[in-house]
Amino acid sequence: MDAGDRLILAIDQGTTGTTVLIVDQTLAVRGRAYRELPQIYPRPGEVEHDPEEIWRSVTEAIGAALGDANTNTDADTTSGARATGTTAIAARIAAIGITNQRETTILWDRSSGRPVANAIVWQDRRTAPACGALKEAGREPLIRARTGLVLDPYFSATKIGWLLENLPGLRRRAEHGELAFGTVDSFLVWRLSAGTVHVTDASNASRTLLYDLEARAFTDELTGLFGVPRALLPTVVGCAEIVARTRGVPGLPDGIPVAGLAGDQQAALFGQDCLSPGDVKCTFGTGAFVLMNVGDAPVRSESGLLCTVAWRIDGRTAYALEGSAFVAGALVQWLRDGLQIIDRAGEIEALARSVPDSGGVLIVPALAGLGAPHWRPEARGIITGITRGTTRAHIARAALEAIALQTVELIAAMRADARRPMNQMRVDGGASANDLLMQLQADFLGAPVVRPAMVESTALGAAKLAARGAGLDLRPREPEGSPGVRIFAPSAPEVARAAHLARWQAAVAKA
Repeated sequence: MDAGDRLILAIDQGTTGTTVLIVDQTLAVRGRAYRELPQIYPRPGEVEHDPEEIWRSVTEAIGAALGDANTNTDADTTSGARATGTTAIAARIAAIGITNQRETTILWDRSSGRPVANAIVWQDRRTAPACGALKEAGREPLIRARTGLVLDPYFSATKIGWLLENLPGLRRRAEHGELAFGTVDSFLVWRLSAGTVHVTDASNASRTLLYDLEARAFTDELTGLFGVPRALLPTVVGCAEIVARTRGVPGLPDGIPVAGLAGDQQAALFGQDCLSPGDVKCTFGTGAFVLMNVGDAPVRSESGLLCTVAWRIDGRTAYALEGSAFVAGALVQWLRDGLQIIDRAGEIEALARSVPDSGGVLIVPALAGLGAPHWRPEARGIITGITRGTTRAHIARAALEAIALQTVELIAAMRADARRPMNQMRVDGGASANDLLMQLQADFLGAPVVRPAMVESTALGAAKLAARGAGLDLRPREPEGSPGVRIFAPSAPEVARAAHLARWQAAVAKA
């Protein structure tokens, strides 16, 4: 196959759906498709997915992306190829990359490949009592020291324990090696390889509470603490290496290498080329996820952040500090659905621009408590500074300011923990399209904010990792030179910035 004909298939399996991109070696998108994933809410606080529905969403999105790429074949200027039909497009795929919702826990039968229960999703809170018991037993400091994570139902270990304890016969079967555990990456590799490969990558492994950051492995100390049989666990592999090959996948030929794996936030960090210590990315979605590359040694946070594996490539591990704000785009949704001051989320920018400032209004969006660096689940949202002259435009602008101010707090904590400055912040996710929000972010940070031409950084990261793992030569445009890239430079005076941050901190203390 001529180098110019090679394509990469990137699978981005998320909480609400699956996106598949087909990109060429310049990282231009040749095909794209999305399939929704049904959510299951058995009881309050519980969130599940049907693993078979996850697989269905992946295979359907692959088929649709191949069809889209075939439709776009005439626009392919990379080579003289004019192959038609999805089979011809599929034959050009040289590597597959996978990125996924993290922490979501799946158990399946090794013989049949069938799930033995629904997946327990990362958002699920049913294991809060188990986490509470471990905290009361004084285990949290050890767990945090070994894993870099807080002891919380968010992560996989207590989810595994719940399944083994609450579904009859599963613990015995797990101890006898009849079952397999995996986060979504692991399950998809198993299915793509027709059940011949059971692996997870280091970034996903580091989200389980079973992976020791220093040992760079699952350890008996942690599996014993959570009561997880070692026979359940996958082999931990790197993020950019050939780990499996396709076999029996609808629409794809056998033998395509699966060569890139990473959790969604780590993939976005890689996709944004945050490859040097001090590089930061923020994904603006329902919440805001901020990661800072901290180099080749884990950094233990003293500010309520998480330490996680960013990626392992060529045997070398890079680490990241991570912090998340629970409410970002969700605040705009609340203005639309709760307060009903806008009809569509896209209206907020024009409304907020209609006033020069927020008129003294400040919102602390603790609609679901406060996450990092505060970790105050009891906190509740507040709106302060309202006067007779306050309008819905002031509230809209205050909402955008609140999203940006939360991120400033996270980055301040990262700077303190890492003891290094931030180089610049790269952004992605749906809300990053809001120019006013991005300018406010740069102003409050006092640092440039870079928005790439392509904001699907998660899938892009999976494609880049797969290309590297398969030894493909990428020829991407330089980010700053690409059409559509926007750099937002800070413009607010330092005095105004400091005053706004002080008001924010005072309001957060009251939330």
